[in-house]
Amino acid sequence: MEDEDLRLAPRTKAAELLAWAEAQGREPVAGAPLRAVLALLELGGGRMRDGWPELTSAAVEHLLYEQLHLYVQPEPGQDPLAYGAAVRLLVDHQRAAKRLNAKRQERLHAEAEWQGEVAAGLLRRADLVTWPRLYTLLLRAAGVDTGEEAAVRAWLEGFRELSQEERSAAFTALEADGVLDPVDDGGWGAGTRPLAVGMATDGARRLLEQGLMRRSYRNLAELTALGRPMPDELAGDFTAFEEAAVRVALELAGAWTVPGLPRLLVEEFPELAPEPGQEEIDAYLAGLEPAEGFEEDGAE
Repeated sequence: MEDEDLRLAPRTKAAELLAWAEAQGREPVAGAPLRAVLALLELGGGRMRDGWPELTSAAVEHLLYEQLHLYVQPEPGQDPLAYGAAVRLLVDHQRAAKRLNAKRQERLHAEAEWQGEVAAGLLRRADLVTWPRLYTLLLRAAGVDTGEEAAVRAWLEGFRELSQEERSAAFTALEADGVLDPVDDGGWGAGTRPLAVGMATDGARRLLEQGLMRRSYRNLAELTALGRPMPDELAGDFTAFEEAAVRVALELAGAWTVPGLPRLLVEEFPELAPEPGQEEIDAYLAGLEPAEGFEEDGAE
């Protein structure tokens, strides 16, 4: 795998932006939210210029209202408003670089502020978690050292031994303890909540994979213009390229939750984080009960 040619993973300018903020004497913005914001803006399909995402009202709304709650679980003690603050910092940096006029800066600044508040609320909604976000919260609640993959795997193995009722009770406890805000959708005891979480998780990962491949194609166009040959991964049936995108997507999802956790849930513990097939999705969309057998896979 020639990563330098494929260039799948974003290489954000977070360090440069933090250095600029410090030189300007600005209030610091946490690095993890800033890196997530820059990466998601780049992978969201918007235009890039010299390594910086071009900011528009649509891009800000897409990031804070539609994307963030699919991927990111704030670190313990981290203010969820930091994501909106990261966008505002980027807005001001782009204004200083003369890529935004004063009117657009003011508008985007205001939009990022109120959309950031909305995003903070969405990050707390129990019905909007994805499996990696949910298990991140469970691991932290259990006091697991999330920096040790062996400890994470051991906890997942123990959780797998619980009955489905006990797992549902653990999910519900996050709401009872105030970690997540409950919503009136029947909760984890109803079949629709786990099904919706599985659908969101599957969709989020596929969108991330597509964004990574688009990013790689942009880089490859530059290589072609320079007369460079295509990487081996794109010389055949694209299988290796697609597999690389899957791997990098799981790594990124882990960087925004717990390193290694999304991959473990997909590869080793899929019964703990079921993602529905087309039959279950069709039944869900038709307003019917989930198809028979989905409960047996751990969904409820």
